[in-house]
Amino acid sequence: MKFFSSQCSFDYPWAHVSASAWKKYPNEMSTHVVAVDVLRREVDPVSGILTTERLITCKQNIPKWLLAVVGGRDTSYVREVSEVDPVTQTLTLRSQNLTMNNLLSVQETVVYSPDQADPSKTVFDQTARIEAYATFQRLCNKIEDWSVERFRQNAALGRLGFESVLKKLADSVPDNMLQSASLQTATAKI
Repeated sequence: MKFFSSQCSFDYPWAHVSASAWKKYPNEMSTHVVAVDVLRREVDPVSGILTTERLITCKQNIPKWLLAVVGGRDTSYVREVSEVDPVTQTLTLRSQNLTMNNLLSVQETVVYSPDQADPSKTVFDQTARIEAYATFQRLCNKIEDWSVERFRQNAALGRLGFESVLKKLADSVPDNMLQSASLQTATAKI
């Protein structure tokens, strides 16, 4: 089992970042994400928490040695469940791979929250747990090492791509319209 974690800060307030999260894909840097489908979306009438379930389709180059293990597929599916809490101002995304999860489990959690020291910024906190299941520990280690490195590469590209999405929204929407944009953007699609 291997772990990955990353933290950074975006130079935009939480309302801007949480509204932009719905437009993250497609972007020019994360070309491995080929589709995002909303499966379910609901707002809790008491807490105001917006929960969204999405199916993310990815297509990636996989090494030949790993293709032989997983049956030759380069398309994979990920289930993502997100919660937007307007009271605590947090956007939490939890994802789990659906494809090949009998051989490899990838569980990721991402939390966007206001920077406590500077509310004009948003903190991004990402963690992942990666575990391979195989008869031989050496094979598990090789799969996990490759997966962590691919995850690291995709995370770096994802941040760069998200920065471009953030900039596009900043250029197209006045700041005062973003005060409650996170929930408005999400619930408009229900």
